[in-house]
Amino acid sequence: MNWVKKWKLPAIEVIKYNRQPCLEIDNLWQALHKSFNSAQHQQVNTLLLDEISDKIATKWPSFLKEEFLMSINKCSNDSTSRPDRLSWRHLKVITKNLACLVNIINIANVCINLRYWPSHFKLSMFIIIPKPNKALYNTPKTFRPIILLNMLGKLIEKVIGKRLQFQALFRNTIHSCQLGGFKQWSTANASIILIYLICASWVKNCSTSTLAFDITQFFLSINH
Repeated sequence: MNWVKKWKLPAIEVIKYNRQPCLEIDNLWQALHKSFNSAQHQQVNTLLLDEISDKIATKWPSFLKEEFLMSINKCSNDSTSRPDRLSWRHLKVITKNLACLVNIINIANVCINLRYWPSHFKLSMFIIIPKPNKALYNTPKTFRPIILLNMLGKLIEKVIGKRLQFQALFRNTIHSCQLGGFKQWSTANASIILIYLICASWVKNCSTSTLAFDITQFFLSINH
């Protein structure tokens, strides 16, 4: 792949699922699908949403050119191309043309006003890559799936995400214990907070215990 540095490929053995080797394409697909999409079609308890108090509705203002330029300038030029054969490098050239940028902004505004997401933006490419430093590659969970969406829709999603994050923090709608998914609220920040609490308890001559655990495939398998 031209978009990554060359690296030594791991030794791949026959992938096994439920102790059975996947010798056919259909069997291999079912093994990967059931491993990475185990929460699909599970029943979701939507009554939990009733416990959340409603917030005052606010008007969604039209997008600004600065929002798109700031979002795209931080993207890497080395990213791989998407199903539409575009990359961030291509979009950076396209958005330098004011007329093209205005058209992209108009598309984004129409999507919000009509509450419609074009099917073109939903097209995706599913790629499975091996996780590094594994002793064996004979189980589905030694691989990582990634989804590549069409680049123009990805750009609009980035701008929407940044705006939603700002509004959520500005209106204090995010729980104080939420870490991850927000700027300056990463796993590193959670570790710093944990270290601070431990050191503060030492000063008070309090004993502390810490339990660290990793839930394999947690995000992909959780019942959303």
